[in-house]
Amino acid sequence: MSTVVAAASSAPLTGKTLRVVIVDDAVVVRSLMTRWISAESDMRIVASLCSGRKALTFIERNTADVVVLDIDMPDLDGISTLRSLLQKRRGLVVIMVSTLTRRSAEISFRALSLGAADYIPKPDSAREVSTSLSFRRELIEKIRILGHNRQSRRRHAAVGAPGTAITPPPESYSARGRRSSVADETGAPARLRRFTNIAPRALLVGASTGGPQALMAIVEKLAPAIDCAPLLIAQHMPPTFTVVLAEHLSRVSGRRAHEADDGEPVRAGEIYVAPGGRHMRVVNDCDGVKIALGDDPPINFCRPAVDALFASAAAVWGAGSLAIILTGMGADGALGAEDIVAAGGSVIAQDEETSVVWGMPRSVAEAGLCSAVLPLDVIAPKIVHLFSGVRP
Repeated sequence: MSTVVAAASSAPLTGKTLRVVIVDDAVVVRSLMTRWISAESDMRIVASLCSGRKALTFIERNTADVVVLDIDMPDLDGISTLRSLLQKRRGLVVIMVSTLTRRSAEISFRALSLGAADYIPKPDSAREVSTSLSFRRELIEKIRILGHNRQSRRRHAAVGAPGTAITPPPESYSARGRRSSVADETGAPARLRRFTNIAPRALLVGASTGGPQALMAIVEKLAPAIDCAPLLIAQHMPPTFTVVLAEHLSRVSGRRAHEADDGEPVRAGEIYVAPGGRHMRVVNDCDGVKIALGDDPPINFCRPAVDALFASAAAVWGAGSLAIILTGMGADGALGAEDIVAAGGSVIAQDEETSVVWGMPRSVAEAGLCSAVLPLDVIAPKIVHLFSGVRP
């Protein structure tokens, strides 16, 4: 049975309270998620439902900000439910929940392509769900950030006011001593750096929430750059999911993309994806640059971590490192970007307007580490231009 719980809490709903709907056919999992979310002061469970059909009925008659949607349900599967939800409520934040299986990974990628905001890997059993602190933390964090981000954009759209998104004119994208319209934490414009005069020897990309969609968009246009240098990617993803990501990247790029293997050589023309659950670094040895995978503790709660990849690349390629920070929550990549810049390399960040979450890109932009802050569709052409030998 389904349980609508809009009046479960005595705390009043405010304009900033997130209205959350849970859709999962497992009663224990629904109960756990409901309890966790209800404990947060800025969230309210407005419905806890056991099926996709009940979710569609509820959304037709009620308001919600975020829907947490299980992939596997008996009456209407997650993909079919997702399509109908987004048809009924344009802009609704839908977070998919799936187990760590090959099938679930494929379905999650399909969901992202259809408009899901993100996904969360779910432990296999209700017992494991109840004891997984990482699952609870990720659930709350993604609801909060994605939900409030939607509320903010909706408010700006309603009043017709511009948001804080950054869309500078094209001529201000590259740094020639000009000031960026990115504001630092004091409110003052952050200065963009000059690009290095050294041709890139390696392309490094870090991404998190919204990253798979962004990666697909830029990698399909990067063939000329990939032919000149290796592309190494640290995307916050669990095991199995990174295998599927690599396969998708291979198809859209026309170049070999794969989960990196420990000790394998790094060569131009190939795409290396950090395996889920392992840090990926590069090291120099007598035979050239090689991949070094590690099981050391998470960095910024992440493994793989962007900081680990960037820091090692700065040590190996120095000023020949070109780093890209795409959409994502948190600040992973900021310390590694410092290492890139200190070694003479360059950093490009995705802009706020085209980011699902402007956390990771913002952290490097506001730190003054970027040579450009660009919309997603401008990033690939800029990279190809840099690899062409024409210095900005």
